Amino acid sequence: MLLGVLLKPLNQTATLYRRYLPSLSLSGVSSSASSRWFSEGSATTDFPVTRLSELPRVPKLVEGCDYEHWLVVMEAPRGYPFRDEIVSGYIKTLAMALGSEEEAKKSIYSVSTKYYYAFGCKVRENLTDKIKYLPNVKWVLPDSYLCYGEDSYGGEPFIDGEVVAYDDKYHVDWVRDEKDDKFKSTTHSRKARRRRKKNKVLS
Repeated sequence: MLLGVLLKPLNQTATLYRRYLPSLSLSGVSSSASSRWFSEGSATTDFPVTRLSELPRVPKLVEGCDYEHWLVVMEAPRGYPFRDEIVSGYIKTLAMALGSEEEAKKSIYSVSTKYYYAFGCKVRENLTDKIKYLPNVKWVLPDSYLCYGEDSYGGEPFIDGEVVAYDDKYHVDWVRDEKDDKFKSTTHSRKARRRRKKNKVLS
């Protein structure tokens, strides 16, 4: 079901990315298979590209999706940079589109520096086409609230130009889903081993 959601631009929102896409990539879903919907720069000529501006509005699909808040998904940084260096890279990237780092800092409201690499920013929709062509940008997705009735976009809060101290609570959904996936995988492997042992005994 998640693969179907992943390949349908109507349903691709930052909420689904934050919760499911990192674990999907671990299960054999290549990023290139899905990125063609959102980044023409990384798309191959073999597949049609859907521009973000061409996607129809579905305001009630995900509560809180207003096409003003966006999740910019980045390529993983090389090496092992410090957290502040990762955040600085996000600021510099957005500054290319907004004209200055000060404007970028005002625009960014959240970042992710551990389980996946991305930042949330509030910009006009017509700027998203410019942002998605910037260096190391993979996708630009409309952001939305993580939970119905909660005014939270997830990620590590970025307030007044500064990122708050890191805490895993800001990625609680991702951590929980990752643990669930590992548990399901372990359970499936155990059942498979038991079936093989049983078949050997019966044979």
